[in-house]
Amino acid sequence: MLALVSRFAEGEGFEVISRPGGQSLLTELPVLRPEVVLLDRNMPELGGLDILRVIRDADPECQVILMTADATVESAIEAVKLGALDYLTKPLDFVRLGELFSTVRFGIARRQRLLAADTELAGRFEFCGMVGRSPVMQELFDFIRRLAPHARTALVSGETGTGKELVARALHKLGPRRDRRFVAFNCSAVVETLFESELFGHTRGAFTGAVEAKAGLFETADGGTLFLDEIGELPLQVQAKLLRVIEYGEVQRVGANEGKRVDVRAIAATNRRLAEEVAAGRFRQDLYYRLNVVEIALAPLRERRDDIPYLTAAFIKEFAKRFEKPLAGLSPGAERLLHDAPWPGNIRELRNVLERACMLSEGRILSEREVLAALGGGQRPAPSVVKPAAADVTATEEPELDRRQIEQALQKVGGNRSAAAKLLGVSRRALYRRLDTFGLR
Repeated sequence: MLALVSRFAEGEGFEVISRPGGQSLLTELPVLRPEVVLLDRNMPELGGLDILRVIRDADPECQVILMTADATVESAIEAVKLGALDYLTKPLDFVRLGELFSTVRFGIARRQRLLAADTELAGRFEFCGMVGRSPVMQELFDFIRRLAPHARTALVSGETGTGKELVARALHKLGPRRDRRFVAFNCSAVVETLFESELFGHTRGAFTGAVEAKAGLFETADGGTLFLDEIGELPLQVQAKLLRVIEYGEVQRVGANEGKRVDVRAIAATNRRLAEEVAAGRFRQDLYYRLNVVEIALAPLRERRDDIPYLTAAFIKEFAKRFEKPLAGLSPGAERLLHDAPWPGNIRELRNVLERACMLSEGRILSEREVLAALGGGQRPAPSVVKPAAADVTATEEPELDRRQIEQALQKVGGNRSAAAKLLGVSRRALYRRLDTFGLR
């Protein structure tokens, strides 16, 4: 039967790998990543329905066709409920099997076209390194275009990871200073005693360790743009000196008697609410008003989830090139995970998650499991209301299991805990509790 089906599938253009039983398939499933699996319902050790459940959990994109010589209405209904593409009886109808293969090929081609379209759209909605199709992002892009030629100071506000530096770079790139230097300075990464020296420079001998004169960042950025990230971290005494430089265009090095004229566009960014910092006395009111001539407020990713597919397509394209992998996109289940995640770290967190997932991936499509692992969770987040499956066993009905039984079940299914729970007749939650109890996690 294996030889017959293999010859037919090869004739249909598929690369075929055959295995004599379900256990060997489970062990190799993460590596093989098949696009279609033909399963016999009755096999030694593990039946086709058990394997189908594992495949649905591991790779929802994989199409499964069940075969059996003992067809029943109940088993056919169960197979369809579990997500099987079809349920064929022996002797096989190869005309019908050919039609199913055509359906699979059509689905693969359609998925590839959609992924290619997402990548193309991501490029179309790219603006100075930022990607967004949502109305809020299109308004932001238009605002930057109108603002860039004129504003000498600007305040960019938003949560960590929303892309504040990209906005600053876009203002520089689209402005009259595009051919001059763009200098970025992270105010939260400097020791408090060195702020003045870093920003305004110092003369030789101005303090212990100043063995030679040094130009500050304002002098370095003269004629160009200075980006002050996390401006809310600046000490109050430095804020006063910064205000004077921005207001009058004159910088005085630490230890110098005279100032020097500079022409710098200053763009500041913060993840704090500076109005509240002013009220609390932690930020100078006059500096806040001087910077806040124009404020560009960035929306967090959770408020523009429609942009996630386009950001994802752009990042996957980037990492596919960097890691030299044939990555083309992700499965619908993985897309749902990314769409529903809370994203406290915003776009930076999304990028890091996709980078980890692309490193782990061995196929063309990022699976739900790979994205879940990259998100840092071993299990899919449970919905707020869960209706237990008919096959689950409640806590009061759970059979007693010893360590040896659990180890044997895990060995049989190649370490797959979902399959082991089904084999033992307990819920996954119950199995996880036993794994903790016996130290097998």
